[in-house]
Amino acid sequence: MKSHNRIAIVLASLAALAPFAIDTYLPAFPAMELDLHGSTVHIQQSLTFYLLPYALMTLWHGAISDAIGRIATIKWGLGVFALASIGCAFAPNVETLWFFRALQGISGGAGNVVARAMVRDLFQGAQAQRVMATVQMLFGIAPAVAPIIGGWLLGIHWQAIFIFLALYATLSLWAALMFLPETMPLEKRSPLSASQVISNYRHIFRDKEFGKVAFAIGANFSGFFLYVLAAPVFLIKHLGFNQHQFGWMFIPTVCGMVFGSYLAKRAAGKYTQRKVVKIAYCWMGAMALLNVVVCFTLPVRPLYNIAPVALFNIGMALAMPILSLAALDRHPNIRGTAASGQAFVQMFLSTVSAGLIVPLVWYHPSGLALAMTGYFLLGWLVIRKSRLWAGSGQAHV
Repeated sequence: MKSHNRIAIVLASLAALAPFAIDTYLPAFPAMELDLHGSTVHIQQSLTFYLLPYALMTLWHGAISDAIGRIATIKWGLGVFALASIGCAFAPNVETLWFFRALQGISGGAGNVVARAMVRDLFQGAQAQRVMATVQMLFGIAPAVAPIIGGWLLGIHWQAIFIFLALYATLSLWAALMFLPETMPLEKRSPLSASQVISNYRHIFRDKEFGKVAFAIGANFSGFFLYVLAAPVFLIKHLGFNQHQFGWMFIPTVCGMVFGSYLAKRAAGKYTQRKVVKIAYCWMGAMALLNVVVCFTLPVRPLYNIAPVALFNIGMALAMPILSLAALDRHPNIRGTAASGQAFVQMFLSTVSAGLIVPLVWYHPSGLALAMTGYFLLGWLVIRKSRLWAGSGQAHV
């Protein structure tokens, strides 16, 4: 059990690199605007420059890990990320920041994709669901801790935030090399070629069940992630917080995520996946509706506008381990590629949110609430047509 917990912690540290890369520097936006002579939109677009390459490269991380092994993929991914973080720290202008953020995006998804695949490589059945929930619970702490750390480091300089990211990546790489086994032996590896990767993705994305589950994961996550991306405007301009008070949103919202993950862990093996998923969607729907009602009927206040988001996250986190494993189980022979496909859908929706949706809806908390509800409805309309929702099983294809 101790070994399982240690592996879960290391896998969570790898998966948490992505939210650290996004959330830690959010409090520094105003300072970076001044130092790099950019506008709010220019600094906001550094998120897009990170997320778009991240989403595109996730299509390759899993295939690379299927070909050269999980540990080797972690090595090059985190190594490049650490160097790119140093580049961000010493960027003299916005354009240079964009370049190194893109390099972070290219490499930053390796840990997340490989961590998902390794959970399913190492564990089966209810144990896999418990470990995935543990990974998600620890992973969920990152968005709460990251902006708080960013606020502290901002007291030194915003450059210290990117130095921290470089050190975090280096420490996570060391932990992976020390404590994780290689779960892709030579005899199971598939050759890496563009034609083979394209063939595998055709196979995966032609699988309608995989597509439904993967889209539902991405839509649920995006309903919350809107608030992460809009945090500099939502918290500072609408709720009146300063750069050092981002924890007022991230702590309760992540507590909701951690509690939902805990419930998922407790439910594993006791209740059917179908029942748990339906309960999670009923809860998310109720909280999304509550968020809209609050925003249109009550004055803008931190408690009113943050609590529904935190409560929504309980349902999102309750459903996510089951949905993630259901997607991976569709293609057990190319699980790394399946993990990449799942991560790509999630990050593609996040990229659309960062570049298009968030700038349109951050004018008022009501805009964000409507966008959250829209993402929830999209996810619900898709998942209710799946075999998982119908309870008819998840046969491999």
